[in-house]
Amino acid sequence: MAPSAMTRWTASLSEAQPVPYWLDDPGRPRPEPALTAADSCDLLVVGGGYSGLWTALLAKERDPGRDVVLLEGREVGWAASGRNGGFCAASLTHGLANGLARWPGEIHRLQELGARNLDGIEAAVARYGIDCEFERTGEIDVATEPYQARELRDWYEETERAGLADGVEHLDADAVRDQVDSPTFLGGLWDRGGVAMLHPAKLVWGLKAACLRLGVRVHEHTPALALRRHGAALAVRTPYGSVRARKIALGTNVFPNLVRRARAYTVPVYDYALMTEPLSDAQLASIGWRGRQGLGDSANQFHYFRLSADNRVLWGGYDAVYPYGGRVRAEHDDRPETYAKLAGHFFTCFPQLEGVRFTHAWGGAIDTCSRFSAFFGTAHRGDVAYAAGYTGLGVGATRFGADVMLDLLDGADTERTRLEMVRRKPLPFPPEPFAWTGIALTKWSLARADSHGGRRNLWLRTMDRMGLGFDS
Repeated sequence: MAPSAMTRWTASLSEAQPVPYWLDDPGRPRPEPALTAADSCDLLVVGGGYSGLWTALLAKERDPGRDVVLLEGREVGWAASGRNGGFCAASLTHGLANGLARWPGEIHRLQELGARNLDGIEAAVARYGIDCEFERTGEIDVATEPYQARELRDWYEETERAGLADGVEHLDADAVRDQVDSPTFLGGLWDRGGVAMLHPAKLVWGLKAACLRLGVRVHEHTPALALRRHGAALAVRTPYGSVRARKIALGTNVFPNLVRRARAYTVPVYDYALMTEPLSDAQLASIGWRGRQGLGDSANQFHYFRLSADNRVLWGGYDAVYPYGGRVRAEHDDRPETYAKLAGHFFTCFPQLEGVRFTHAWGGAIDTCSRFSAFFGTAHRGDVAYAAGYTGLGVGATRFGADVMLDLLDGADTERTRLEMVRRKPLPFPPEPFAWTGIALTKWSLARADSHGGRRNLWLRTMDRMGLGFDS
């Protein structure tokens, strides 16, 4: 990258606020009061992101008489649920390719369950009047290198033969540029109905309001500090009180699980994003994008991008930063070197938008596991359930995970609990320094593959055979 180009592109960041655009909203609801006494309930939900909120809401829908309490350590949606890209996908397996590779015998059922889950989210948004800018636009995976265009075409033909291409359209270079015009686009696959775009923070706030309406007692600024057996019940200690419950659902994802043995299955990976100022009509016309689809490129180090309701462009991804030791720290949330890199990539993709400025730049941790998709478990004789490992694709899949946790707590034999995906866990990550070394080597190998026609080296081929993965 030439110094003059770097200066020009980084100048676009001069007024960017280091806060998530979605959360920078004067209409943000006030937090509910912290718990300051001893309390009890039938079901305690720990975590006020999508995972916990869907669990509390679905629990009340299943049994309106169930007494439900939800604890959130800060404010609902302040972490990954409020700062993500707003891609709400039907896939429960972090994409069809990942699901087909891991659970080929179940993939048709997993696809069906995912489609029903996305329909359920859309229905809940309508039923509870959640104004989260929900748009069922679909998503286009675009190729930006000739080998990626070939791979997308081959993958489309493979899914057609397997009967898994319903609602998916293959686009050549002219067709994809007719949808969104970038000189870098060489082809694409358009999943027309399997992805919705939404405002992630407004979905969180709407779910919270729906929970309160149904009688869930929500306490914010109330971290759960410890969990232990208390006679026939369980007890969770908080800074100013405690909650006794018959059953507990843990939706803490990237944050340390109260069930210690579950912690080895996830590591935090930091993801970063930029948001532009609103595009003018002329700027929007210069890139097309009339269908408002979500987009993602096909590299290992990939970007995701979409339009907001007011025609800003969110541009995120590429760097996936794992901090040594795997600890979640606020100091990793802001990374100017990544913002500069993303700005350069943005203007390479859309040179028509030269001169557009970024208003927000932010980052934060997501939980990843070695199979990229959620895993589930129970503890304390089945009275505690947990779900984690969504790896950046939890906007939609967390509702399915909530249903799984409730099934497990009820001891129910359902089509969800019979899935191998639910019954088996991923391989855990090794301790340091092996985790950091392995992830660093994998990231280097993936970047090398991107610059060498997609060719995977011996390390990546070995990881593929072991069913392990790591990408941006």
